[in-house]
Amino acid sequence: MNKRTAVVLSVIAAILLVFAASNIRQSGWTGPPARAITARCVLSDVEKANVEIFEKVSPSVVQVVTQTAANPLSEEQEGGSASGTGIVWDGDGHVVTNNHVVQNATQVAIRFASGEAVRAEIVGTAPNYDLAVLRIRSARKLPPAVAVGSSADLKVGQFAFAIGNPFGLDQSMSSGIISALKRRLPTSSGREISNVIQTDTAINPGNSGGPLLDSAGRLIGVTTAILSPSGSNAGIGFAIPVDVVNRIVPELIRDGRVPTPGIGVVTANETVATRLGAEGLIVVRTAPSSPAERAGLRGVDLSTGELGDVITAADGKPVHRLSDLTDAIEQVGVGKKVRLSVKRDGSTRDVEVAVVDIGRAQ
Repeated sequence: MNKRTAVVLSVIAAILLVFAASNIRQSGWTGPPARAITARCVLSDVEKANVEIFEKVSPSVVQVVTQTAANPLSEEQEGGSASGTGIVWDGDGHVVTNNHVVQNATQVAIRFASGEAVRAEIVGTAPNYDLAVLRIRSARKLPPAVAVGSSADLKVGQFAFAIGNPFGLDQSMSSGIISALKRRLPTSSGREISNVIQTDTAINPGNSGGPLLDSAGRLIGVTTAILSPSGSNAGIGFAIPVDVVNRIVPELIRDGRVPTPGIGVVTANETVATRLGAEGLIVVRTAPSSPAERAGLRGVDLSTGELGDVITAADGKPVHRLSDLTDAIEQVGVGKKVRLSVKRDGSTRDVEVAVVDIGRAQ
């Protein structure tokens, strides 16, 4: 190919490139158009109810963030932080949460749904019920208190909703049903909370202290724990019944603590009673100068191993485990007497024992 031919071909190629570029700029996208949006019908009644619950209650659900000091007996040089959920209880700035959320906290902060963060102080704690009350120091505007329902008439199978801050993700709502009632939940204090609500509503770390709600958006429980090998939701969550919360919280606000009703006995585990063939609660010993000692209750003879008293009933209700006895004592209350049926040496007798606040003596 001679030089002249090469120049002609180069000019033709340049013209073709310019024409192609001009054509690309002038022509629009010739591919398929964006999909048209299909209009949806109105929300179903169930969806509307769910949305209404969240919009009504979520402003009154807060995030609780705590800071703990370094432990001088530990190798760790710094303190830690943790977060949970809280519920605006009243117009005075009180917030209800779990005791384990604020346990050992040196500083507490509250973050509202609006994003505003404020300091809070611990007003009172009730480890036996895993409940605590905080007071907000100052806020531009307090959200309304959550409406309080009742846990006395709950039914297995009814809807339940939880709002909280799982894994620090604020303002999350999950739904499910009430799976079981009258569960027993051990606390860090060694006692048990009775009549606990079980739900399959998703509850994860960070939900602790948040509200469990019914389909009317009323508070029916305070979420407190999950049963899971992995530590995440496994469909078995627990909530402290609101009837307990509504009894304990006013006492915490007024006195900073709640009485621990007791009679001053140390009892054996129910498995020991089963192994020994004893039907009831075995008294191991009585505390010195306690109502149990003054009432003549007798513990195990440590020198011979011979059983003393076995409590078989409290106020006419059978006693099979310690929680049966503590339930009866709590229902009686401090300052009154509980009637115990006690079996000793094959015979049964009734004895009245005064109920006192054993927490004052600790």
